Amino acid sequence: MATTAYDVIVIGAGPGGYVAAIRAAQLGKKVAIVEREHLGGICLNWGCIPTKALLRSSEVFHLMHRAKEFGLSATKIDFDLNAVVKRSRQVAGQLSGGIGHLMKKNKITVLMGQAHLPAKGRVTVKTEKTVEELTTPAIILATGARARELPGLEADGERVWTYKHALNPPHMPKKLLVIGSGAIGIEFASFYNTLGAETTVVEVMDRVLPVEDVEISKFAKKQFVKQGMKIMEKAMVKKLDRSKSKVVAHIETGGKVETMEFDTVISAVGIVGNVEDLGLEALGVKLDRTHVVVDEYCRTGVDGLFAIGDIAGAPWLAHKASHEGVMVAELIAGGKPHPVRPESIAGCTYCTPQVASVGYTEAKAKELGYEIKVGRFPFMGNGKAIALGEPEGMVKTVFDAKTGELLGAHMVGAEVTELIQGYVVGRQLETTEEDLMNTVFPHPTLSEMMHESILDAYGRVIHM
Repeated sequence: MATTAYDVIVIGAGPGGYVAAIRAAQLGKKVAIVEREHLGGICLNWGCIPTKALLRSSEVFHLMHRAKEFGLSATKIDFDLNAVVKRSRQVAGQLSGGIGHLMKKNKITVLMGQAHLPAKGRVTVKTEKTVEELTTPAIILATGARARELPGLEADGERVWTYKHALNPPHMPKKLLVIGSGAIGIEFASFYNTLGAETTVVEVMDRVLPVEDVEISKFAKKQFVKQGMKIMEKAMVKKLDRSKSKVVAHIETGGKVETMEFDTVISAVGIVGNVEDLGLEALGVKLDRTHVVVDEYCRTGVDGLFAIGDIAGAPWLAHKASHEGVMVAELIAGGKPHPVRPESIAGCTYCTPQVASVGYTEAKAKELGYEIKVGRFPFMGNGKAIALGEPEGMVKTVFDAKTGELLGAHMVGAEVTELIQGYVVGRQLETTEEDLMNTVFPHPTLSEMMHESILDAYGRVIHM
């Protein structure tokens, strides 16, 4: 069997893999990328992009009901779930097709099939028709992850769903249980709750959105409850009794188990890395709870083998995967890129209200021994927020009291997923409180709250 040699082989064509392939090609490398399912991976096809399309539909639906507040009239407001889902799938399909164009443009060989690593520097790809034999000095693993399924809570696609089922639902939930209040769980809870589902969220930790700053979590919870959600914290779903038309959930809270009836359950209890059937153990790759152990440059410890994105551990974010892909491609090409710093990667959750953050929470900064200054500013004090009819929210900043370094920024409210990048750039440029206070923010914008929060940390807030 003929063997084809490449400079770089990327396994997985999600936001980590396809970006790594493009950057390697830009650097003059002969590149092949292997994908077993969809170009664009989970993020583009079944995650980041289609969920945002769904959430946009629910956002517009919500605003239509508020028409009177804006001096407008809207009657007989309704939705067609099939049409909402169709639009979401069309958006995903359009972008997936775009990835194929980018591969062609950059002269990257695309192989659709299952990859296996029989030895160092070798990859076999089982396609529909044949088995391809490839060799390379550099392999980048970007196989991503999938939904974690707990025993007894496994999805069936009818009454119990994972994110995939929730993106292409067989029915509109009337009474919905969401297990897990991380980004995936709370986004679907927000979407279906806005469309009218009676929604209950169960979270095993002591608060929803547990990775966020405590103040932000508490503020978001109040808004979720105000919207009609039932939030159960320090709670665990022990068992699901299923029938054709309903699911009875056994939920433990406070040492007692109660039963609640739902017609639909969404399980969003985390992810597991796609590490099976690749031959990693035989190569000597170390795994930790289904994720590949890597160093700061995504090296696995096996010469010429790298792992990026979700398979390489937290934070499980598409933009982290993409940046790691660029870093590894440049490393392979002989460059000296900076390692990716997880604490400088923003997290964004597209529920209503939106939540965004970067860096250390107030609690984490204290735990690390920093003497801190904390600033806050409410949306209610911002003219643009009031004009938009979005007065509920806050911006919080955490500084090192000794150096003025911006340690963290945390937001909840309208469009904060767009605002957070200002603080991300600030951290990347290692700006201090003086730099940020002397920056002129345009008026009227939501971004002015970022400035006011900084001023508040140093006793100089103007509009509060």
